[in-house]
Amino acid sequence: MSDLPRKTVVRAAQLATLPIGFGARAAVGLGKRVGGRPAEAVTAELQAQTAQQLFKVLGSLKGGAMKFGQSLSMFEAALPEDLAAPYRGMLTKLQDTAPPMPAKSLHATLRAELGTRWRSKFTEFEETPRAAASIGQVHHASWRDGREVAVKVQYPGAAEALLSDLNQLSRVARMSTGWIPGLEVAPILEELKGRMAEETDYRLEAAMQEQFAEAYADDPHFFVPQVVTATDKVIVGEWLEGKPLSEIIASGTPEERDLAAGRYFEFLVGGPERAGLLHADPHPGNFRLLPDGRLGVLDFGAVNRLPDGLPPAMGELITAAVRGDADGLLEGLRDEGFVKPSIDVDADDVLDYLGIFLKPLRSNDFHFDRDWLRGIFNYLNDPRNATFTVGLRLNLPPSYVLIHRAWLGGIAVLCQIGGTVPAREIFDANVPGSDLPAL
Repeated sequence: MSDLPRKTVVRAAQLATLPIGFGARAAVGLGKRVGGRPAEAVTAELQAQTAQQLFKVLGSLKGGAMKFGQSLSMFEAALPEDLAAPYRGMLTKLQDTAPPMPAKSLHATLRAELGTRWRSKFTEFEETPRAAASIGQVHHASWRDGREVAVKVQYPGAAEALLSDLNQLSRVARMSTGWIPGLEVAPILEELKGRMAEETDYRLEAAMQEQFAEAYADDPHFFVPQVVTATDKVIVGEWLEGKPLSEIIASGTPEERDLAAGRYFEFLVGGPERAGLLHADPHPGNFRLLPDGRLGVLDFGAVNRLPDGLPPAMGELITAAVRGDADGLLEGLRDEGFVKPSIDVDADDVLDYLGIFLKPLRSNDFHFDRDWLRGIFNYLNDPRNATFTVGLRLNLPPSYVLIHRAWLGGIAVLCQIGGTVPAREIFDANVPGSDLPAL
């Protein structure tokens, strides 16, 4: 396998093979049906082939294309089962595995970053990666002092690939969102570009990991590996052994699901207050449930620096929604920039639109599952509902881009895990400005 394709035209052409390839397979499938093959068998075959190509193309491109695939892997929980099931396995693979870089490229990067005698720093080094994701792959090794370590190596051309995909995304987004009256696209895209570009800076990522590790040192619920050493393209950190959330999603016991979901939700909402940072890449490949019940956390490339914790306005707005204060909610949304001054929207419709997401906070315990998330998406996309157009009138302030990404993705992952969580208690204890009414 070659290194990442870096030129925009090459990456765009490969991305184009997804719909083109699907069209070609559909034509072949039509021929098979005409030839007498049962429709159900042909459909199943086409879906399996499409899933295979999705993994191959997004996995080989990596960069922003693969991040898109990882997002799909989270949000399949919102799709009807007959649509999501054929793709679930392939999309899940994108959470923590992808085609690895050639050995020649791996060795060249390690020589450039750790020196020509890089092997002397390790007593053992596994050539086959244990995990491979959007901009880097991870190898298991033993450091020279005997510690088990994870060696994260950035793909050659990852920065260029990420920028190329973001530019492509920007062009598409500008064309597709111009008709949405409440959304200012340009500042959102600029914020997203700046934040995602930081993901290729491994020294910055190592610094964020160290800050998280210090904040959660000796914590009974969480474990963040210490950084051993870091360069521009390589991070060496403590090895984290545990059961990936993807395994718990696939086959976890009820007890494992409840424990993993509770820890995951607590880290999602409590990280900013605890560490002054928000882990903004919530996909399951970044989390492990350890044998002692702690949640291990990995990958600190996408981090939102929040030295004062989450904005208190978030807790205040959600409290207003839970209390049913439609006018106070709309006023707060305008103050924070979620509703532009020029936009006219009914306060009760806004309350209904946002309130459907807040069911987990209306009882002591809530069971997150795919049916609940599908119900939300079905309701919001039903043109018969008054709330159907509310989403078109809302804006996303740039300062909330990564918070939105983390929370929305986190809800999707919680629904995949399928655990029961004391979400109300955890939220009220960790989110500034929250003052939920007594039940």
